[in-house]
Amino acid sequence: MAKNLKDIDKAAESKGSFLVTVWQFVKFIVVSLLAMIVQFVLLNTLQLIPAIQELYTQPFSWWVFIYPVAVGGLGYFIVSNVANIIAQIVAFFVNKEKTFNSGANVAVALPIYIVFTIALILFSAWLNPTLKEVFIGFEWCNETMAKNIATMICSALQFFLYFPVDKILFHKKKEEK
Repeated sequence: MAKNLKDIDKAAESKGSFLVTVWQFVKFIVVSLLAMIVQFVLLNTLQLIPAIQELYTQPFSWWVFIYPVAVGGLGYFIVSNVANIIAQIVAFFVNKEKTFNSGANVAVALPIYIVFTIALILFSAWLNPTLKEVFIGFEWCNETMAKNIATMICSALQFFLYFPVDKILFHKKKEEK
């Protein structure tokens, strides 16, 4: 019986690259759930800060990002994006170390990851309030539920895009000590 992740990693490696990828995907799911928990905790607690609560009454519109007061204005823009950024920072380091056991150079991998993350966050920053507004329109959905459903959808899209990027980015294995 395997005693830790390294034993399971070695057992998967002995079975071939397909099983290694399946095992990495399982670990990626767990890490993504951790990142999602971080994101939802921040999403639902940052809004309790009085200075941010005041920003919920200020509409925000810049480029393709339209956050009217009905969606949460500038406050929601800040809260949703800060929560997303912190969750992705956590995911980067945990995936690099635990999911892919990567020895990839952080100085090279992190900037690439940051550019990809910024692109996904910009996409989510556009999509999230759009979805939130759609869900608020449903009779059964209140604002908190709409916010969380919109964030779940954006998180799911990010999940399916991050795995192949991380697999390529973190392909270099750690050297055994």
